[in-house]
Amino acid sequence: MATCPPSATEKIDVFWHDGMLNHDTGNGVFDTGMDPGFLDVLDKHPENPDRIKNMVSILKRGPISRYISWHLGRPALIPELLSFHTPDYINELQEADREGGKVFCFGTFLKPGSWDASLLAAGSTLSAMKHILDGHGKLAYALVRPPGHHAQPTQADGYCFLNNAGLAVQLALDSGCEKVAVIDIDVHYGNGTAEGFYRSSKVLTISLHMNHGSFGPSHPQNGSVDQIGEGEGFGYNLNVPLPNGTGNTGYLNAVKELVVPSVQKFEPDMMVLVVGQDSSAFDPNGRQCLTMDGYREIGRIVRSLATRHSGGRLLIVQEGGYHVTYSAYCLHATLEGVLDIPVPLLSDPIAYYPEDEAFSVKVIESIKSYQEDNIPFLKTA
Repeated sequence: MATCPPSATEKIDVFWHDGMLNHDTGNGVFDTGMDPGFLDVLDKHPENPDRIKNMVSILKRGPISRYISWHLGRPALIPELLSFHTPDYINELQEADREGGKVFCFGTFLKPGSWDASLLAAGSTLSAMKHILDGHGKLAYALVRPPGHHAQPTQADGYCFLNNAGLAVQLALDSGCEKVAVIDIDVHYGNGTAEGFYRSSKVLTISLHMNHGSFGPSHPQNGSVDQIGEGEGFGYNLNVPLPNGTGNTGYLNAVKELVVPSVQKFEPDMMVLVVGQDSSAFDPNGRQCLTMDGYREIGRIVRSLATRHSGGRLLIVQEGGYHVTYSAYCLHATLEGVLDIPVPLLSDPIAYYPEDEAFSVKVIESIKSYQEDNIPFLKTA
């Protein structure tokens, strides 16, 4: 284990509340919640409290702890939720809570305690954004669950009830920010956030995800390159569907060739990094092969973009990541990159699959060509 130079003094403000652990997703076959009757041992739902407990503990007791400043999260107020979600949908969630729970879609269960946890996740993310907007710090991380980036203005989806990142982006706009860039590296398409700003030219949403297509009625968006926004938002939703197993080299190529030029031309005055460690090697919900090195470098690149365009202001919002131990390590590496710590504080505990670099390069070149031909603000003069 290496040590960090004593001259590095910058910290990340982390917003957390242990009430978010009260969202009980139960057991079953993977994320179905079903017991087939012939298995002695059932899986915990992938989005379970253990994954977040390890993220909290690695930041509190791991070598990065000296760079973390902790803040108590708080529940969101109902009027705050209406900045992104419709009244009918919020009423539906409240009614489901009063009636003891509801299955909203495949794998997405609201149970007793889930609504309060969701309010804490949304409120803690809003507090993290406000902390930045009020000038109390430039780097903030909302360590929250349930996740949010699949939650659309009118419906739950993909383990998500309230769109934590979307609410924070809208708060930034309402507080005077003119343009916000959202970079989502969860393994799944950030369809809810994209849907919320699909007709806005003030928010650039960029999602790097595995090429998984639509999930069905709750998730009709397939994350393809041609879903680029509508109306005033035409060209401001950029999707980067990557081949399964893309890995560190491919992801970094995509970030450098597609994300960096787009953000530089958009020139945001606020940056949001939506992180999901389900893009990592061996995650049960993904087929990508990112390791700690990849996450660390992505964090470093996004931080450099924030330094250049948003005065260093960067909000990080937690989403997926379902390997109970490795997700915590990859979070650790991401924050190391954001802090620009020169020597890794932790070594990578697992091996990884070899990467098919040539295939991902061809796909990224194809996406870049499509964007240069079809995205107005990216077209060369």
